[in-house]
Amino acid sequence: MHHDTDRDLLPEGLGDRLPAQAAAAGRVRRAMTDAFASHGYARVETPTIEFEKSMASRMVGVKPRRMFRLVDPISLRTLSLRSDITVQIGRIAATSLAARPRPLRLCYCGQVLTIKGDGLDPTRERLQLGAELIGNDSVAAAAEIVALAIEALEAAGATGISIDFTLPDLVDTLAAEALPLPPSQIEAVRRELDAKDAGGLVDAGGQAYLPLLYAIGPFDDAIARLAAFDAGGALASRIAALREIAGRIGGRARVTLDPSERHGFEYQSWLGFTIYAAGVQGALGRGGTYRILGEAAEGEVATGFSLYPDRLIDLLSETTDEGASLFLPWGHDAETAARLRAIGWRTVAALSPEDDALTLGCSHQLTGAEAVPL
Repeated sequence: MHHDTDRDLLPEGLGDRLPAQAAAAGRVRRAMTDAFASHGYARVETPTIEFEKSMASRMVGVKPRRMFRLVDPISLRTLSLRSDITVQIGRIAATSLAARPRPLRLCYCGQVLTIKGDGLDPTRERLQLGAELIGNDSVAAAAEIVALAIEALEAAGATGISIDFTLPDLVDTLAAEALPLPPSQIEAVRRELDAKDAGGLVDAGGQAYLPLLYAIGPFDDAIARLAAFDAGGALASRIAALREIAGRIGGRARVTLDPSERHGFEYQSWLGFTIYAAGVQGALGRGGTYRILGEAAEGEVATGFSLYPDRLIDLLSETTDEGASLFLPWGHDAETAARLRAIGWRTVAALSPEDDALTLGCSHQLTGAEAVPL
């Protein structure tokens, strides 16, 4: 007899969430979206699939080759499955909500997909939640966004949070005047700084940029080294901004600096940050300032972040009990059961006289009108 071994396989990088994981995911979504709402961020929902042109043209640095693409049988135009909800928020801000007063505070929650995972992580479908403050990329806006990202993760159950700041336009700012570079060398210098390759940096013509490789680590020491390097004052406003934002974080998170980090900050402008938590491998999210491309040549500035809490959800599902459940015997009183559910009990009703509370994983049983521990 032939057995179809492929019938129940899932594609690489995709997976199910079983009850404990799904329950943890629900709690994380609620906690984060409640945190966003409490600070005035209105939730919007976007389609899973859009025209590729719309997805790819709203922000600099979007990579269509990472998106699943197909042809729409109705319009015969190319469609893309969303790989980043931020670009869709940019579309909404530039179209449906273009006339709303600024700054515009929006938040979102949904699944995103990519053709392949990121680096060593094979995951191709991820939960993305975030908040965007559109129409402002000031120090005050950045401080609000960083604090909100920390608060949302704390509300979801993350501990030991740390923030790593970067300056995505660092090389462009310095190359313009303070440390001039011909346009042909700028990308190579960026690349070698990102790779932390001193030899490669010298070979690329960026010897003057070597001190940036040492302005890395715990924030106070790293920002002092960056300030000492900035003899001409080209970075003075950025250094002052970073110090102010770090000061507002206080003791809520460990703060570090890596001013030349570029990976993951393809469309950020003067500020970028990565956020981590204890016990969770890899980054939980990224954010910063950016520009939404629109009808006007200059577009519109914005500040925001995206969180990808799947690994946090896995951690929480391992350490969190699903909670007490109450077995309702065959022939129980429905009104009593409804009253108990109304005060927070999770009930599991017998479907036959033979059903057993312990077999069904219940912690309590309804006896008369009371919940009795098993």
